[in-house]
Amino acid sequence: MTDIQSLRNDFPILNKQLDGQPLCYLDSAATAQKPNKVIDVIKSFYQDENSNVHRGLHTLSENATVRYESARETVANFLNVETREIVWTSGATESLNLLAHGLSACFNSDSVIAISPFEHHANIVPWQEACQRTGATLLVLPMLDGILDEQGAIALLKQHKPDVLAMGHVSNALGNIHPIESLISVCKALGTITVIDGAQSLLHLRPDLKALDCDFYVFSAHKALGPTGVGGLYGKYQQLNALPVYKTGGEMIKEVSFERSSYREAPGKFEPGTPNISGVIGFAAAIDYINKIEHSALQRYEQTLYHALLEKLRQIEGITVYGDTQNNVGVVSFNYKSEHHYDLATLLNTYGVAVRSGHHCTQPLMKMLKVNGTVRASLAFYNNQDDIEHFINALNATIELLD
Repeated sequence: MTDIQSLRNDFPILNKQLDGQPLCYLDSAATAQKPNKVIDVIKSFYQDENSNVHRGLHTLSENATVRYESARETVANFLNVETREIVWTSGATESLNLLAHGLSACFNSDSVIAISPFEHHANIVPWQEACQRTGATLLVLPMLDGILDEQGAIALLKQHKPDVLAMGHVSNALGNIHPIESLISVCKALGTITVIDGAQSLLHLRPDLKALDCDFYVFSAHKALGPTGVGGLYGKYQQLNALPVYKTGGEMIKEVSFERSSYREAPGKFEPGTPNISGVIGFAAAIDYINKIEHSALQRYEQTLYHALLEKLRQIEGITVYGDTQNNVGVVSFNYKSEHHYDLATLLNTYGVAVRSGHHCTQPLMKMLKVNGTVRASLAFYNNQDDIEHFINALNATIELLD
């Protein structure tokens, strides 16, 4: 059985001191920390193996190509899909833009795109732009007390029969795990294309996409122990390959003349230019690292930390916690009385506590919750009970200063 607590030693930044205070990192929903294995692989690539991929005939290029394409296989195996169904992008945001661009080619004024009220701006704005270009309608599913109204959402989907449902697996602002299995099932019966934003679920939930049966799934490496600037798009192959090209350039073409160009099959047609080679290789190292951790043990450990944090927060008078605390990956989004979230986060930082404050790129959700922002403390398996104690002590000291 994996000794989860010992894994913390693999993350060098967690031993760091900030202004004489030990770092208490509770901002993993923004970006996860990186284990030595990922850091070392990226350093080694640039130090010993750096070369461009695909067209070189020399040894370095051939080796880089093998590692780059092997990384695609690693991620595909992790998600239980075919290798050719994985497209490398700069992250979930680019993947969503690619999909909104490609799918909107079939939209018209009768089209409907459904989203949830919890979406990150990256899963709202591309669809809004698509609606403006095509005359399609954006439909927002209902929410009750900070939780998706599942039955209300299903009823709305059946009523409107949208062309696309685009929603997050997990809310980045609140940590809610949405019931996407039942919604995908309903969408399949309606012929609705399903786009799942997996930015916040890849690390914590390790989704089996074959079992989930969504049409598209997007993700970012840096939310799952990998480097920034790289991520991906999964698509069922026929649907993926049917999408029009999004960006053009070298590598993605089959033949170019001054009159016209033709393109490779997916995934190559969506990967123009020199890719983020070290990022892709680093991401594969992150997936290899995650694969060595027993998933059920990781989930139990994260849930133990989460409920300990929640219980201690609830003992502080004046704290309001938002969202679904029963189905949650380990994110606590809260406010204290009428104090500004910015002031709380700034003062917490003086104690070495790293949390996020603000609207978390979910302004419509904050408006529905009738707040202008929250403090967000987000956990990962490399946190421990000392972090919880550190955070609560710092929060109590902060409140004492503010009251």
